[in-house]
Amino acid sequence: MAIINGRQYEFADLTLYLGGRDVTGFRGIKYTSAQEKETLYGKGNRALSIQKGNIAHSGEITLAQSELETLKALDGGTVLGLSLNAIVCYGNPANGDVMITDKIKGLQFTEEAKEFKQGDKFMEVTLPFICLDIEYQAV
Repeated sequence: MAIINGRQYEFADLTLYLGGRDVTGFRGIKYTSAQEKETLYGKGNRALSIQKGNIAHSGEITLAQSELETLKALDGGTVLGLSLNAIVCYGNPANGDVMITDKIKGLQFTEEAKEFKQGDKFMEVTLPFICLDIEYQAV
């Protein structure tokens, strides 16, 4: 892991822009790129090569319920019809951090669920998504 000025990035160093808006009520984010891979066999019992297929991108964003309601207002009461771009920034230049910026393009949510339990102080929602591409910034 890269250490910036002797420390790791912290959650406080993370900024999420979703649809051009700084999302202050986000509680977590996870995003992944995966590629189909399969070993190719021929003569004998050892693989000859690894063949590559489609690349898929997915993830999930965890938000406070008020942020979900803000997103729902953009599309008439649901997030399932939205298509947004997201920017995820790590670091704080004011502290001398190297900024890392990942771009999530064509993000669309695949589920919208709410859950509230006795004793909860606030509602937290997790919205899974798929997207067209993720551009990871190289350092």
